[in-house]
Amino acid sequence: QTWGRTLDAMSDLLLRLLAERRWLLADGATGTNLFAAGLRSGDAPELWNLERPDPVRDLAAAFVAAGSDIILTNTFGGTRNRLKLHGAENRVDEINRAGAGIARAVADAARRPVVVAGSMGPTGDLYEPLGPLSIAEGTAIFAEQATALAAGGVDVLWIETVSSIEELSAAVAGAGATGLPIVCTLSFDTNGCTMMGVTPARAADIVHGLSPRPLAYGANCGTGAADLMVALLGLRAAARPGDVLVAKSNCGVPEFVDGAVQYQGTPALMANYARLAFDAGARIIGGCCGTTPDHIRAMRTALETHEPGPVPDLDTVTQHLGPITAGAAARAGNEPPPTAAGGGPRRRRRSRT
Repeated sequence: QTWGRTLDAMSDLLLRLLAERRWLLADGATGTNLFAAGLRSGDAPELWNLERPDPVRDLAAAFVAAGSDIILTNTFGGTRNRLKLHGAENRVDEINRAGAGIARAVADAARRPVVVAGSMGPTGDLYEPLGPLSIAEGTAIFAEQATALAAGGVDVLWIETVSSIEELSAAVAGAGATGLPIVCTLSFDTNGCTMMGVTPARAADIVHGLSPRPLAYGANCGTGAADLMVALLGLRAAARPGDVLVAKSNCGVPEFVDGAVQYQGTPALMANYARLAFDAGARIIGGCCGTTPDHIRAMRTALETHEPGPVPDLDTVTQHLGPITAGAAARAGNEPPPTAAGGGPRRRRRSRT
């Protein structure tokens, strides 16, 4: 038991809420908001779970107050591979347990049910034959993190910002060792596919063949709400009856302003995105990089007052969310994705900022 709740009770919460509600609102960015609280570029946000837990707790509480039904733990880079960059590869258990415990305490203090999702981001390494990591090694790496998150009290394991088939398979297999429900999202870029060339249709096909089968899947991060909507429409086209789709978009396109990264998406834009994402079939909707509690609050109001409309077409998406990049538009038309510059794979980026 963790925080007075059994594993079965934790496992059932997301399923129960999905059965009761048409949509659930997830949270927004971790890194962006922690930078505003003093996190320095290059530092590991995950270490704040131990060193500065108050801002992490305050952020989770702010998302709950803004209307989030699902909050993600501050553990996106919590695998030993990512923590090794900060000399903390031997602290996987305590860092992830602490991150889970912070979110668990916030959720348990809420006056309504709030799902705690254990964030699991990419390792940052390429898999064989392109890189050194085998699927078996990746599975063990993710299992270590997942076990710590489960011990800390998460309701569900949330695999996000995935780019390759191999990493998705390893992460799901590792998370599956806990018996907790799994949600997974991939990040689709300006080419309308992931960095490793996975299209939305291919992603849906892969998810349907995974064991254990994720409870929900979808898209996160990317290059802005318009392009994420294109990916979501692609996932919808390949979905099967009963699939639960997830949309967690960046808050606009990042820009450098006075030496700092800023996201230009307004609360009004993210409210429009939330409505369109629901009409496109997403049942779990949230924000990624740049999304603040103010954006989440606007999204909550938008969803609560929204009258369902038809599945949006690309013209509707551009009208409300701005232009779609050429590569994503081509992918929407089922054209082959452009080849990455240099013809080789691109490195995974850090996300949830």
